[in-house]
Amino acid sequence: MKHNLKITIVLLSMFVITQFIGLYVVNSDPFHIKTEVNGTIETVSNPSLSWLEPPQVTQQSDFGVYFGSILFAFVIAIFILFLLTKFKIAVILRIWFFIVVTIALFISLNAFLPRTIYFIIPALVLALGLSFIKIFKRNFIVHNLTELFIYPGIATVFIPILNFWTILILLGLISAYDIWAVWHSGIMQKMAKYQINKLRIFAGFFVPYVSRKVKMKLKKLKKSKLKKKKIKIDVAILGGGDIIFPIITSGVIFKLTKISLPFGLPDFTGGLLPAIFVIVGATLGLTLLFLFSEKKKFYPAMPFITGGILLGMIASYLLF
Repeated sequence: MKHNLKITIVLLSMFVITQFIGLYVVNSDPFHIKTEVNGTIETVSNPSLSWLEPPQVTQQSDFGVYFGSILFAFVIAIFILFLLTKFKIAVILRIWFFIVVTIALFISLNAFLPRTIYFIIPALVLALGLSFIKIFKRNFIVHNLTELFIYPGIATVFIPILNFWTILILLGLISAYDIWAVWHSGIMQKMAKYQINKLRIFAGFFVPYVSRKVKMKLKKLKKSKLKKKKIKIDVAILGGGDIIFPIITSGVIFKLTKISLPFGLPDFTGGLLPAIFVIVGATLGLTLLFLFSEKKKFYPAMPFITGGILLGMIASYLLF
């Protein structure tokens, strides 16, 4: 096991909590407001988020177009992040993180707060304040607390423009990229180390802890020597991509009514229970990775998470 049992449970717990927050945000649909007009319920755009509202896809062929746009945007984002990391342009990276975090938190807060003009300013102020502390003050608790809400907010932008088939393709491509980036090029480790050591921020869960061996050594030292002693801190991390793609997948399945399968198979039906099966499968895949991974080694998490997601989909298909 790469980390001790306590830290592993902490990471898995935060992962699961974020997944269910994601389902709540998706179900809440922060981009729209339901109002009663002449006795009928109508859905209108949320004015505070209308500039971010994803397009309404009416034809199946449009999903392919938007899927291509997502891939292009993903490649551009990775390329820009790589350049900024390579040339160590820390200021721009911090500003970029600050803007993305603020927008994502603002979206998620709209799912929890009443969508009236009286709560727009408080939601924005809270998002700005938490983002500032996270990026520029580097508070450990605020960092992980905000991570729980950042990825659900980002996921809600992509879920409406993805369908069953495009999310499967996306999971496959992201898993392949993760394998290449971690085991072959090493780019993922370089970017993670630069974020942690130079920027002092990290896109994902970040849990520092002291190993049992170090604790035993510290207990033997006198209090006077403890102040001068340098303590080695281990860090347990889980990247943001490993958190957000399961949220997107469960959200797509949650919104899905049914999809026709080839070879005369019965239709695949979406909804709440199949979405929960996706979360359970993703958590199982991540758990197996944590259990069988070794210390001081890097592993691509997405192949394991994707495998778990597919098992969850198959299980929900057979049961429902």
